[in-house]
Amino acid sequence: MPEQDPHVRAHNFDEVTLGYTAEMAVQEAIRCIQCKNQPCIAGCPVEVPIPEFILMITEERFDDALAKIKETNVLPAICGRVCPQETQCEIVCTMGKVKDSEPVAIGRLERFVADWGMAHEKENAEDEIRIPDTSGMPKVAVIGSGPAGVTCAGELARFGYDVTIFEALHKTGGVLVYGIPEFRLPKEIVRREIDQVKKLGVKIEVNKVIGKIHSIEDLRAMGYKAFFVGVGAGLPVFLNIPGTEYNGVLSANEYLTRVNLMKSYDTNYDTPVDQGKRVAVLGGGNVAMDSARTAMRLGAEKVMIVYRRSEQELPARQEEYEHAVHEGIEFHFLRNPTKILGNEEGFVTGMEVLKMELGEPDDSGRRRPIVQPGTEYFLDVDMVIMAIGARANPVMTKNTPGLKLNQWDYIEVDDNMQTSIPDVFAGGDIVTGSATVISAMGAGKQAAENMHKFLQGTLGIPAPVEDSA
Repeated sequence: MPEQDPHVRAHNFDEVTLGYTAEMAVQEAIRCIQCKNQPCIAGCPVEVPIPEFILMITEERFDDALAKIKETNVLPAICGRVCPQETQCEIVCTMGKVKDSEPVAIGRLERFVADWGMAHEKENAEDEIRIPDTSGMPKVAVIGSGPAGVTCAGELARFGYDVTIFEALHKTGGVLVYGIPEFRLPKEIVRREIDQVKKLGVKIEVNKVIGKIHSIEDLRAMGYKAFFVGVGAGLPVFLNIPGTEYNGVLSANEYLTRVNLMKSYDTNYDTPVDQGKRVAVLGGGNVAMDSARTAMRLGAEKVMIVYRRSEQELPARQEEYEHAVHEGIEFHFLRNPTKILGNEEGFVTGMEVLKMELGEPDDSGRRRPIVQPGTEYFLDVDMVIMAIGARANPVMTKNTPGLKLNQWDYIEVDDNMQTSIPDVFAGGDIVTGSATVISAMGAGKQAAENMHKFLQGTLGIPAPVEDSA
């Protein structure tokens, strides 16, 4: 897929990948052999009918292809950009198992169809969904407007319910808008995708921190009959090492939120965000890649990622890692920070790291990093961004009596996504811990289906046994 030149894009926030042309999409779609067992569908958490929409692309029926995708996925332009298809639908693609062949580029085709639909919205305006009348239907509250919440809300609206999303921040989209940089997922794409969900009848209230402004009990008193909690896992994690109190030590959560929601990526805004010249990012996931590449675009002279395991253990998507390498990000593998240094004014001046080696696999299945004593050395940095994970934010969960949490303060749910409170369901990172956008969407969709059963009084009722006679 075409993309900006690395030397150019490293200094702007325009989208890196440029998408397929119609001709390219058709040529790629032709590669799909329409196999009978369709493993790609089983590999998709929201079960998009992949072979069907790809066949429509080969026939240049792009409108029909988009409609087919939207039968199961309310956020196709987003999924086509940030979903790790390479470990889901594409990894089981039959074409990928043929010698000297690659899987069909399912994600890129999904993005093409969604972008084509957005580009032709006006001429297809007469086909837009009319906002339905939900008066008299049960009211359902969705807490959090990230991928899990938006998907759940969209599915519930399709069932005909009166759905309202309550979002704590002033922008809708959750991690899609505060956690993913503009160059990887443009804010305009998120806005337009969510506008499509609004057309299903979903209402959205921003600046509403459930657990502070309203409780679940308050919402019940307002007439809501069921609830979905999709508040994500946005509590930052810091290493327990000396020096984290210095100015210039930030969590990736704070850093990316400031850049994204306060528009530091837009030169028309004077955003109060630190802009280090020599930046170290700790971690090896997509958030670490996003933070490092953002720092480069904000003017850092040198950006390095410090990761305690090797290149083979990186949890980031291969594409994001390769983009970071091409843009000039340095990688310091098998290194673990031991202390952050600062000056009398309280600002970061450096970081001590130790060399590591890999031992036997740990509980994650990856080889455990082991310290090599006496290998300490210093990195010359003036900013340290910690991208080592996140935990559950307790604002909502700890203010909901009777809501059962596990030892890490994530919400416990059963196979129906139902919590210990019968009318409260949950999904996404607040249940699983930090995961992918598409897995959160899958949880939101599953929860909506079971919330519908709950509201209809059929959840948990066994199907009638047919009379064999």
